[in-house]
Amino acid sequence: MPMYQFEAMDRTGQEIRDVIDAPTEEEAQNTIRQMGYFVTKLSLKKGVAAKAAVGKKRKRSFTMGGAKTKHICTFTRQLSILQDAGLPILRSLKILENNSKPGKLKNALMDVCDEIETGSTLSESMSKCPKVFSRLYVNMVKAGEAGGALETILQRLAEFLERSESLKRKVKGAMIYPVAVVIVAIGILAGIMFFIVPTFKKMFDEFELKLPAPTLLLMAMSDYVVYYYWLMFLVPICVWLVGKIIRKFKHGRMGYDMFMLKVPIFGGLIEKNILARTTRTLGTLITSGVPILEAINITRETSGNAMFERIFSKVNDAIREGDVIAKPMKEHSTPGFHPLALFYWIWMGLFPGIMVMSVALTAGRGVKTGGKKTSKTSGASADGQLIMVAVGAMVIGVLVCAMLYMMKMRSRVIDDLVVNMIDVGEETGELDTMLYKIADNYDEEVAVMTEGLTKLIEPMLIVFLGVAVGFIVVSLFMPLISLITSLS
Repeated sequence: MPMYQFEAMDRTGQEIRDVIDAPTEEEAQNTIRQMGYFVTKLSLKKGVAAKAAVGKKRKRSFTMGGAKTKHICTFTRQLSILQDAGLPILRSLKILENNSKPGKLKNALMDVCDEIETGSTLSESMSKCPKVFSRLYVNMVKAGEAGGALETILQRLAEFLERSESLKRKVKGAMIYPVAVVIVAIGILAGIMFFIVPTFKKMFDEFELKLPAPTLLLMAMSDYVVYYYWLMFLVPICVWLVGKIIRKFKHGRMGYDMFMLKVPIFGGLIEKNILARTTRTLGTLITSGVPILEAINITRETSGNAMFERIFSKVNDAIREGDVIAKPMKEHSTPGFHPLALFYWIWMGLFPGIMVMSVALTAGRGVKTGGKKTSKTSGASADGQLIMVAVGAMVIGVLVCAMLYMMKMRSRVIDDLVVNMIDVGEETGELDTMLYKIADNYDEEVAVMTEGLTKLIEPMLIVFLGVAVGFIVVSLFMPLISLITSLS
């Protein structure tokens, strides 16, 4: 029969520690109550639990990666309801584990149940499943256990996760339409370049027409698409791999994150999204009773941006020395100069010129089909003009992007509004309330910016498609008109 160790209090308030034999945990609780004790802690004796866990090791399903945030939100909400109803934590977890679909979360709940049966606490058990339960999650549960208000903490945690997931869904949903339009537009333009333009080019070669500059550029672009289409897939993959390798290093990640915070159009959205997430995280941790230094460390790790990690590290150091949060947050929120951030800005400026240069070099070499060069319509002067345009585009792009970086590198990533509200919160003792208000404000700003960007992208895409199709039509009809005039 299993042996349970328990802690209880008698009628006089004296603490009792003992062990008892019982077939189940519920019967052990009933027996202890019949003895006149009030149970405060009950767990299976560690040696017995370990043997039982080995003997009844349940089969786990094969999974990759972590659990979905949506599933963790649902689990947290359900666990808070079960705890509010007064069910023992182990029974609650087993109910939720039985109702879960096979996956990472179900496997983690099996592990947590086994750990609790061996005498571990809920926070200790969850900390052994870091791919499912983050450090933020574990520390909030730990604070709830210490304060005796686990159901309240779980409710706050569920609300926090649901808000974060809701914002993420809004941003993703708003980007579906623009991304779909861009993919369709690229497919249409690629089809024109791949099938229609080569037919016209063959006709122009047969008549040996002298083609204008726009038509030469269109033919060169068509050659590039037809014979170097694999570069369209290879180049983005290579850029992504190089960026990922650079981000593996400390300074590389810092430079990339500084660049992303100040990149035109999307930089402001990223900055406000991080501010909303970090302030809500810090507010939730402080409300839950997590010590301020531990709360700041957890917020730093969940920020997902090297610049904000540096800011929270400086805040942590200042608090250790007896300072407040607002002052170091304001002092260290200026990115300053970083060579790798400048490198990313320069690459952004070079990109259009590099694309034009690659098209010009393709036209200059001429592409062989069937042993015959199809570059009759691509004269040396046209090639030289394209190369000059590419060089000019690169020079102008680099100068513009470098100037933008020099102007933006001194602009702070944390506004005065945030600093002032945190300062007021510290003075009044309502820091968590102020942090929640900041998070709500920035959540709304992110939603408004996302909606505005979606509405802005739609006309921009229409204009781009109109210009692209108009350029193709004009480039093809100019030689046709010349040909019809000469024939007539």
